[in-house]
Amino acid sequence: MAETYIPYSTSVEVLGEDEERLTTEILEIMASTNRKAFERHRHAVRDAHAKSHGFLKGELIVPELPEHLRQGLFARPATYSVVIRLSSAPGDIHSDTIPAPRGMAIKVIGVEGERLLPDDQGRNQDFLLVNIPVLSFGTIGKYRQLIGLLEKNAQNPAFLQRAMAGVARGVEAAVEAVGVEPGATLRGLARDNDHLLGETYHSMAAIRFGDNIAKISAAPLSDNVRALTGKDVGTVEDATMCDLVVEHFRDQGAEYQLRAQLCADLDKMPVEDAAVLWPEELSPHQPIATLRIPPQDAYSPARRVYGDDVLSFNPWHGIREHQPLGSIMRVRIAAYERSTRYRHEMNAQPRVEPTNIDAIPD
Repeated sequence: MAETYIPYSTSVEVLGEDEERLTTEILEIMASTNRKAFERHRHAVRDAHAKSHGFLKGELIVPELPEHLRQGLFARPATYSVVIRLSSAPGDIHSDTIPAPRGMAIKVIGVEGERLLPDDQGRNQDFLLVNIPVLSFGTIGKYRQLIGLLEKNAQNPAFLQRAMAGVARGVEAAVEAVGVEPGATLRGLARDNDHLLGETYHSMAAIRFGDNIAKISAAPLSDNVRALTGKDVGTVEDATMCDLVVEHFRDQGAEYQLRAQLCADLDKMPVEDAAVLWPEELSPHQPIATLRIPPQDAYSPARRVYGDDVLSFNPWHGIREHQPLGSIMRVRIAAYERSTRYRHEMNAQPRVEPTNIDAIPD
């Protein structure tokens, strides 16, 4: 375990020569995908993790932490209200019979500090996590090579998606051809349908952690969700994941441990390549807070509409001390803004940030 950590400075990020061009090309592909999804549904959906499985109210409890972990919103003991969105990739709505990565987006309400984006009028901090620790397309260049293939796969008929989700089939062969190493992200397309409440969720890319650099994760903590880790959910139908979430929270709650893995070596734990798994022997995951979620109606009609059409989650909604890092995070500045603007305009919904937990319907 490292005794010292890499201090944050602007020099840990290195902009690529073609980053502006690649960003423009990626945004054009994503805009086209958004339009096609709208034409299919006559309703605009998110560009990534379009399918929601539940919206949860809860608390983020920050304890008294060791000095090196007292950073940003974790600087002092506090309890924050949170809203959590559980979801599946990709940027369209498909049957749960198609294996897909799962997401956990956390919005921490009422966080003071300098905002990352000048037009962000909220006081919230968003963490966007996925049940895969790294991105196979860990740089913007690799992502540009792969995005067309992934978007094409997302629009294929369900039977073909299931076939392509096999790790040994089309996707991995294709990405090898463009120089992307098959890894955890692509295997995520072929994940078994394990219970999503038993999964551990990861930021995949790095963020600033006050004076240092970290990756963030949320792991099952209470016995009831730890018992769901790796649990085969049996026969999967179109809405199985949502049904599981609703059933669980109907009469019980859940706790997750929020953790930070601090960067101790920029060569072995790079910022600019999110495909590299940071070695735990160099820097283990350290607890920084507890997510506590009480029993509730996780997918009432009012909550579903508010969560799908009004709420937005963005890794750049937050404070300077938790700035997203690396080219994959930088491309998200424009990508999330365009996607959110399009979704809200086409669905005739206001773009607002909740100022308290009561804004979230029951």
